[in-house]
Amino acid sequence: MLGLLAELAIAAFGASLGAALAAIGAGIGIGKIGASAMEAIARQPEAAGDIRSNMIVIAALIEGVAFFAIIVCVLALFI
Repeated sequence: MLGLLAELAIAAFGASLGAALAAIGAGIGIGKIGASAMEAIARQPEAAGDIRSNMIVIAALIEGVAFFAIIVCVLALFI
């Protein structure tokens, strides 16, 4: 009985660790995208619209991957 409880605890820890790493990675990635976009706009202000739209598309893709990773971790916890 104790072995099963320990396995469930390790699975819960692994799932929460995976979700945390996915969220941290997404935050770092979006922060780098924002910083690079602001630097690019400062260097070439006339291209601000194109830079901003590209930044939003890439940030949405990163958020999608992070959301997918979090869902996989939650499913791994319950399955």
